[in-house]
Amino acid sequence: MASSLYHPTSASEAPMFKSASTPASSASMALQDTKPPTIQFTTVEALFEHINHVPGDILIVTDVSYQDFAIIKKEREIRRRKIRFRRYHADSRLLVITIPTRTHELLHLQLYQQYLYKLVPMNLQGHWTPIGATTLQAREGHPGGNSGEGDSSGGPKPDRRGHEDWPTLVIEAGDSESLPELRNDMRWWFSTSNHEVKIVILAKFNHGERSIMLEKWEEEERAPRQGAATTRWSAAMEPVLQQTITITYDNTGDPGNAASYTVNGGALVLEFRLLFLRDPGPGEGDIVFSIPELQSYAADVWPR
Repeated sequence: MASSLYHPTSASEAPMFKSASTPASSASMALQDTKPPTIQFTTVEALFEHINHVPGDILIVTDVSYQDFAIIKKEREIRRRKIRFRRYHADSRLLVITIPTRTHELLHLQLYQQYLYKLVPMNLQGHWTPIGATTLQAREGHPGGNSGEGDSSGGPKPDRRGHEDWPTLVIEAGDSESLPELRNDMRWWFSTSNHEVKIVILAKFNHGERSIMLEKWEEEERAPRQGAATTRWSAAMEPVLQQTITITYDNTGDPGNAASYTVNGGALVLEFRLLFLRDPGPGEGDIVFSIPELQSYAADVWPR
C-alpha cells in the first residue's frame, strides 16, 4: 500500500506521538486525503516523464537502488528540475519526490518569510542561517542512504551553521500530500536528526474544506510506562502536537482579502529557546504570528 511505503520505519519501530488536543477537523482532513501516486522505477527517462504528468506535489518511487538514486540526482542537475528528494531510504529502496506546485511553495515560503521578518526588530537576522532544501544525511545506517530535503528550514548561528548541522526549525508543506504523510515527515526530522530538530511546522492545504491547517510539533520526554524500569524507555523522546490552527476561507469574499478568512486555534507561537538554543536576552522573545498575520498569510497562499 502506498501509505505504508512512505513510512520511514516499520510499524513496530515507528516513533510514538501524542497530541495535546486532536480537533475534529484534523481527523476529517486525514480521512479525506487520498493515497499518493506510486510507481516502480525502471529508467531515468521514464521517471522524469512521469514527473511531468503528476497532478499533485508528491510522487513515491519504489525499487530505487542507491546507484539508481545517484544517477537520478545527477539527472536532476542536468535537467535543472526544481523537484526535491523529500526522502530516500536505501534499505527499502524508496524515494519520495516533492513536485513543487505553486500552492505547495507558497504554503511554506510565505510562512518562513514572515518568520525571517520577525527576526529584524530583535536584531537577530544576522544570527540565523536559512537552510532551505539542503540535503541532510543521516549519520547512521547505510552510507549516504538515508537523506532528506525539507521545504523551509533554518537554525541559529553559530550553533547550526556547519555543512552537516541540522536545523532547529523545519516547515513542511502539503498540497496533495496528505496529513498522515506530512506527519511521517515530521517524525523523520526528529528521529533522524537525533532530536537536534526542535520544532516542525506542518502546513496542509485542504481543497475540500477550503482551509489551511497548521500543526506545530515539538518533542518531549516520554513518560515512563508503569512498571518500566529501563533507562532507555524513560529517556525516550516523542513528538507532541502543541498547537493546531485552522484558517478557513469564508467562500464568499475576495480570496485576496485577509478579512475573508477565519482563524481557529489562536496565534502561532514559536518558542525562542527552541529556535536559538538559549534563553532570550533583552528585547528578544518568542516569535508570534498574530491572527491578522495568519489571515494575511492565507490570502497570499490561496489559489486565485
